Amino acid sequence: MAGSRLQQTSWALFDFANSAFPTVITTFVFAAYFSKGIAPDEVTGTALWGYATSIAAFFIALCAPVFGAIADQSGARKPWIFLFSFLCVSGSALLWFATPEESSIVFALTCVGLATFGFEMAMVFYNAMLPGLATPGREGLLSGLSWGLGYLGGLLALALVLVLFVQNETPLFGLDKTLAEHLRISGPFVALWYSLFACALFLFVPDRQNRTPVTKAVSKGLATLKSTLKGWRDHPDIFFYLLTRMIYTDGLNTLFAFGGIYAAGTFDMAFSELIIFGIGINVTAGLGAAGFGWLDDRLGPKRVIIIALISISLIASGTLLVSDKTHFLILGLSLGLFMGPAQAASRTYMAHISPKEIRTELFGLYALSGKATAFIGPLLVGVMTEIFASQRAGMATILIFFVIGLACMRNLPDIRGQRDSI
Repeated sequence: MAGSRLQQTSWALFDFANSAFPTVITTFVFAAYFSKGIAPDEVTGTALWGYATSIAAFFIALCAPVFGAIADQSGARKPWIFLFSFLCVSGSALLWFATPEESSIVFALTCVGLATFGFEMAMVFYNAMLPGLATPGREGLLSGLSWGLGYLGGLLALALVLVLFVQNETPLFGLDKTLAEHLRISGPFVALWYSLFACALFLFVPDRQNRTPVTKAVSKGLATLKSTLKGWRDHPDIFFYLLTRMIYTDGLNTLFAFGGIYAAGTFDMAFSELIIFGIGINVTAGLGAAGFGWLDDRLGPKRVIIIALISISLIASGTLLVSDKTHFLILGLSLGLFMGPAQAASRTYMAHISPKEIRTELFGLYALSGKATAFIGPLLVGVMTEIFASQRAGMATILIFFVIGLACMRNLPDIRGQRDSI
């Protein structure tokens, strides 16, 4: 039985809530503030950000499958979503204390790393709820609409940060620009935004009611995970897809993580310009995710992913070749049209092929596939940027992941799984 309209909307609003974090903190505002205001210079800042992102990705890759397997045995998913959301919210709020001086480097990167870990781990359990809430045959539409809402949330959060703090001659609350308080406030702002809009999921979305004791759930979950990994030959398409997604998602994650830093450093975009650019990308990405969600249910998620990866590869190449800001802005906004669909269709494909009894475990492996090699992308960007003293050289390494991922995706079947209860 599909979830009600209220339950589906409340579930999708969680994307609206948490998308403020990657948009405001890890992509546009705080990431750029770190590289330009806290780190000694932009090249060093880019490299340090890459190393910190790699460390967070390593721990996410290590923990996501384990917690997913445990959750499949214990039943409830919302307590885990709450726990890891609290970690993300807390880490974001503490960024207020990341003052514009080199002594704040370790503190800032630690807070961002912990918040990123919480954000990604909460998504493991959130994604696993999709098949049980969507109307049969319309999983792609619900997934796409939630991604679209996510981009809308990121857009509105960025717009409010711009209007209330960055561009305002006298920022709200009388914040002192000389101390970068108008930029540091982005952390507490995201924490409040996330907390407020996530409430609907906890209030209105039903959870599974299996009450297996925690100790038993841990032991049984770990045993099931071990069995699943050993029996990968029983699910060859699932594991090949996870490998494929691991590759191209590393490119997407790195592109998100360094997009704002690249725009600020290579094209000398001011914070206000950067936020406006971010708002534009969220508009195009939201439209793309929602529009391709409709196409997802008709052509299948595999074809949507392929279309998106081809388009991203071509447009991203263009952003590395242009030298003027206008052409970069045009290409960057075009890039957004295909980033949302690539993510939304990836989740739909996983929902189709995941057996109900090990779904959260597989979504844990799904998170692993997005993070197992996620340290490689940022590491390559950081190392190549440092070696060549060029952000363009670092960002060029991202294209490798899209090309390999596209080649692998073409060998996967078009799978339409059967939907079941939550």
